[in-house]
Amino acid sequence: MKHVVILGNGISGITAARYIRKYSDYRITVISAETEHFFSRTALMYIYMGHMKYEHTKPYEDYFWEKNRIELRHAWVQAFDFANKTLTLTEQGTDVPGTLTYDILILGVGSVSNRFGWPGQDLEGVQGLYNYQDLEAMEANSEGVERAVIVGGGLIGIEMAEMLRTRDIAVTMLVREKEFWDAVLQVEEAKMIGRHIREHGVDLRLVTELEEITAQGERVGGVVMKNGEKLDCQFVGLTVGVSPNIEQFRDTELETEKGILVNRFLETNLPDVYAIGDCVQHREPPEGRKPVEQIWYTGRIMGETVARSICQAKTQYQPGVFFNSAKFFDIEYQTYGQVPAQVPAGFQTFYWEHAEGRIALRINYRSGNEAVTGINAFGMRLRHEVCEKWIKGKKSVGYMLSHLRDAHFDPEFFKRHEKAIVRAFNKTHHDHTIRLGGRPAFWEKVFG
Repeated sequence: MKHVVILGNGISGITAARYIRKYSDYRITVISAETEHFFSRTALMYIYMGHMKYEHTKPYEDYFWEKNRIELRHAWVQAFDFANKTLTLTEQGTDVPGTLTYDILILGVGSVSNRFGWPGQDLEGVQGLYNYQDLEAMEANSEGVERAVIVGGGLIGIEMAEMLRTRDIAVTMLVREKEFWDAVLQVEEAKMIGRHIREHGVDLRLVTELEEITAQGERVGGVVMKNGEKLDCQFVGLTVGVSPNIEQFRDTELETEKGILVNRFLETNLPDVYAIGDCVQHREPPEGRKPVEQIWYTGRIMGETVARSICQAKTQYQPGVFFNSAKFFDIEYQTYGQVPAQVPAGFQTFYWEHAEGRIALRINYRSGNEAVTGINAFGMRLRHEVCEKWIKGKKSVGYMLSHLRDAHFDPEFFKRHEKAIVRAFNKTHHDHTIRLGGRPAFWEKVFG
């Protein structure tokens, strides 16, 4: 019986374990230094905010693993002997290293928070937010804190700001761009999210960069910005992105650059060694995709793909239409397909924003055949399968708008906006007269 060892119990590693069990009778071992059991990483913020406990974030009961013959090892891997297919590891709570051999090794070792060598970045009270240990550190580091500074915007930065604000900690965010996350969002959305962040009491400083973090004893005491301004604080969050967690492989035969290099089948340069999830760098990225994509849903697809390759037939990684979702305080965000910050030549864009400034829709489409290529939704929920079908099927912007009701996914009693969106499009595109199709919901009739 083959022994498959999976290093990392995030979404990619656990998906691989589940599908390998589904397809085979192989022995499966999952090793993680982070936690004994798989948990939802995206729920970390809700533990801090008191909405959930850690045990609520575990998608499977603890008996699930034994029942499905998936061995869990809460351990740190100290050394890799790829030639002899052997790992040296130390179990949690012991100092005595042991060895574990494998037939197939899957590396799903995730990411680490970026640090860019700022003076003072290693002081107590300075941290990123990626794993469970970061959450524990944040609990300790933010106790009794009156002011926090978050360096960098993006999705982790906004999560950390929301977490701190629930404890009435004053938050200043330093963002070097002209608008919040404007390397990803087009300017209208970036301005809307920036306004919303300020509505929640966050002191958002744009075009502002960190120069150094100053000390008070061994702990952070403040920050100095590149414009010379100083700010006292007792906590600094470094949220300037993450990088593949590959330091442990630097002196091994495993080929790495920004991440662990893999081919289209998620194979590394070493026989019987695969890599999946955040730690991966694709030698040949799928069309329209980046070599490194640290997204929850791509990690899940990689886990499914590698399981098929190991247990069934060699399977190429195909992530499909790009998708991601997040939350900016009260504004839910979904993105489908390609919606770059700058509209490329040969493409057009349509943007609608509700007067309240918390709900918006962006549609990118080709100039010629008007095929939809990307969708951003803010403050409204769209059905994933419908948006994916429109983009895959190269449906025109007119078709999409006339069928907008098909994608509606908000709960009952939520105000509907399809009519207003279509009306706005027709008003600004005089060569189109789009009629909204489909039957209005009962509550849409009642409330207009």
